[in-house]
Amino acid sequence: MASTTYADFNETTEGIDVAKSFSDRISGKTILVTGVNLGGVGFSTAQAFASQLPAHLIIAGRNPSKVEECLKALRAEFPGVECRGLEIDLSTQQSVRSAAERVMTWEDIPAVDIVVNNAGVMGIQERTLSQDGIEMHFATNHIGHWLFTCLIMPKLIKSAESRSEGIARVVNVTSASPTVSGMRWSDLNFDATNRTLPEDEQPQYEWFKAWGYNDLENQSYNPLDGYNRSKVANLLSAICMNQRLFEKHGVLSIAVHPGLIETELGRNFPSSTLEAIQVLKRQGFFNYKTLGAGASTSVVAALDPALAKGVGSSRGGCMNWGSYLMDCQISDKASPLAVSSDGAERLWKLSEELVGQVFIW
Repeated sequence: MASTTYADFNETTEGIDVAKSFSDRISGKTILVTGVNLGGVGFSTAQAFASQLPAHLIIAGRNPSKVEECLKALRAEFPGVECRGLEIDLSTQQSVRSAAERVMTWEDIPAVDIVVNNAGVMGIQERTLSQDGIEMHFATNHIGHWLFTCLIMPKLIKSAESRSEGIARVVNVTSASPTVSGMRWSDLNFDATNRTLPEDEQPQYEWFKAWGYNDLENQSYNPLDGYNRSKVANLLSAICMNQRLFEKHGVLSIAVHPGLIETELGRNFPSSTLEAIQVLKRQGFFNYKTLGAGASTSVVAALDPALAKGVGSSRGGCMNWGSYLMDCQISDKASPLAVSSDGAERLWKLSEELVGQVFIW
């Protein structure tokens, strides 16, 4: 049965402390983190890994100047680590393919040991479709990361060769969304009114009211709902990746909720939503984490050897136990729809259709 090594790790544990606890699983490895910006969780995650001297640390982002800022800061703090940048716009499949091709051509990096899919967009106020005709949250948060990971999978499989299961890992940074949402299978691009959707695809209306959204029944697109659906896909994607790769190749995939951290991720939300968030905070529904604590669950997922034991099993009615972490521990709070093996398989096939490519390893 999957568990974690350190039961005392919790919502206040800092990422660098997790990294120190598993330093032998970082030293000499090649680690790639997406969405690395100064002042963000991605940078704190990269810092935690860098502190224990990986062989290569690759940081990926859409804005070259921001990536360069991070590289400069990491090289100054950790001069013994070879850091390099990777430009990638996860919202466009063309950019994703170009970035993956670049990684695959790096002859000095024959294998990639850990990929942390940390980047994301949130709260896009108007329904927006990507260049590929996909709702922007789903295109960026799920399809972009899924396609990139699949395209560089040969290097992850290479890492797993002749090693114990679970050394090579994919970490998908999701959110609390899987606890309150499922997929919108019948209406991926938010064309239909919510009340016309199948019952199991409709939003949890009362939950949205607490976040400042009313009359959602008669609306189609909602920015928080768009985000939620894409984050459920992050978890289902991890589950299906395990089904295809863990037993066959030893590559382990896990989704994590980093917690709520004050970053620029929510910058698109209107004042009414931000005010509702502050009300919920005052009522004790959540507390903000530090950036370092926001990184810690990703680092646990990337390194803890105990997570490779019994992953994908069930416990206490939770399917795919061990695939979803929060506060540095395995969580059973995800909705059954968000941890469904059938749903994961359905998402995989849908994703292949959306990118026009079938992946078999």
